[in-house]
Amino acid sequence: MVVEHIADHRLVDADVALNALGEQGEGRLIGVTGGDQRHHQALAEWITNAHARYAPGPVDYTERATGPSASTRVVSLGVRLLHFEGAPIVLAQRAAAPQFGRPAAVVEVMGADDEVVTGFLETLRRTMIERSVLRGQVLSFQATEYGRDAGATFVQRPSVAADDIVLGEGVLEEIVQHVITIGERSDALKRAGQHLKRGVLLYGPPGTGKTLTVRHLLTETPDITAVVLTGSSIRFISAAAEIARTFQPALVVLEDIDLVAMERHGSPQPLLFEVLDALDGLDGDADVAFIMTTNRVEVLERALAERPGRVDLAVEVPLPAPAERRRLFRRYAHGLPYSDAALEAAAERAEGTTGSFAKELMRRSVLRALQDERDPRDEDLVGELNRLMDSRQQLTRSMLGSGGESESPHPPNGLHSANIGWIGG
Repeated sequence: MVVEHIADHRLVDADVALNALGEQGEGRLIGVTGGDQRHHQALAEWITNAHARYAPGPVDYTERATGPSASTRVVSLGVRLLHFEGAPIVLAQRAAAPQFGRPAAVVEVMGADDEVVTGFLETLRRTMIERSVLRGQVLSFQATEYGRDAGATFVQRPSVAADDIVLGEGVLEEIVQHVITIGERSDALKRAGQHLKRGVLLYGPPGTGKTLTVRHLLTETPDITAVVLTGSSIRFISAAAEIARTFQPALVVLEDIDLVAMERHGSPQPLLFEVLDALDGLDGDADVAFIMTTNRVEVLERALAERPGRVDLAVEVPLPAPAERRRLFRRYAHGLPYSDAALEAAAERAEGTTGSFAKELMRRSVLRALQDERDPRDEDLVGELNRLMDSRQQLTRSMLGSGGESESPHPPNGLHSANIGWIGG
């Protein structure tokens, strides 16, 4: 008997693959009676235990997600009888059950011929990848109720067009070229002896468009598997890297990595080093892009300098310049009856603010008009701008990503002074 441990977020893949192999091998599925003791004893004990009575019974099922809004029923405890390469095989399929001391899903395979069992497991692994419900999805990981175990969830793929993003000239295009175009030209690059694995760092003050840029990248890669980790969930980087390696081309997004960069989660080294090790552990020809965002690049600078080459493109996403502020104000004022002159003046005055500030300003100005039961006017825009720019609203502006207090005074060492620089060549 051979035991194969399977991450619980791959249980649906295992169930799909086993159903397919069962159809090919005249398979039957049965359940097992015997109370909770059946959860603690292995397949061999079900057959040979002289002190417990196990018998065929109903199959145990559980409902598992197959997408952001789809699910299916899978076997959580059952026995499959089938033939593989003409030989009979029996296997037990179990979902993870931390309450019974089983943190991962398990498939126990029993057969008379070692080579047949080994061949079956190899076929099972291959079929799980070929028919996986994870491929092309956006996933995230979070801690389960039992502690450090990672639970995968499906995330709705965002829809953010390039026109929805207001950045300096050429910034978005540079990011898209490095993340997406490399993947689109992967075959030609490999023929030319070039590597595909890449690391991208987006840095700058809060509210300047880093997350929106990431959402656009996910929008523009609808068939690519992506894993998005934020804050404390970044500690599941190993699981994310394994998904990316298995289902490449893939993206791994690590948002706000500065918040947890130097924390240690069951490891002697800082979490950022675990991230860089995960990136370094992928083969150079792995079509995987790691995208990290940070509001405080100085927290990462030393670690990146000590591990050169892991990140090969760093892009500053600064506070909007006057031209970008004007575009932001027009965008969020779309459909509102404000004059061009009023919007131009408001954008000019709101130096050091972000798109979040412009969005909140428009909402406040509309609310002001609604309270008077009338349509918005230019004076509403001016009045609410006066309130937000008042010194007493400094904390509010900071919460909207404005005010410049979080802005880095200079680029990190090793980065050019231009908006787009390079780390590690």
